[in-house]
Amino acid sequence: MTDVQTVEKILLVEDEPMLGNLLKQRLQKENYEVIQARDGAEAVKILKQEPVDLVLLDIILPKMSGFEVMEAINSDPSMHVAPVVIISNLGQEGDVERGQQLGAVGYFIKAQLSIEELISKIKEFFTSK
Repeated sequence: MTDVQTVEKILLVEDEPMLGNLLKQRLQKENYEVIQARDGAEAVKILKQEPVDLVLLDIILPKMSGFEVMEAINSDPSMHVAPVVIISNLGQEGDVERGQQLGAVGYFIKAQLSIEELISKIKEFFTSK
């Protein structure tokens, strides 16, 4: 009997190339499988094709905002639904509330969180599932 370790798959939706690549490398170092999308429309396309275990979603994105991506997830039963954690520079109370109303399980403001803290939060999320 082989002991197969499942690898959690994360969809990283981030349009800023430097931050996206840094996060992707850091997550891969922690043995997560990372699929990257650079805009909201690409994220929706991926979610229609492939199940993931977690979505790390920026809000300010080209083509479709993160909020629009979440609205699409909520309204399209053909999409693979995964928990969404928002990572954004939008930190107004109304933005956080909207993210929570749309189903986000976490909302982190980029300027207030280091990459190491974010990785730690992601690990906590998977260990508490």
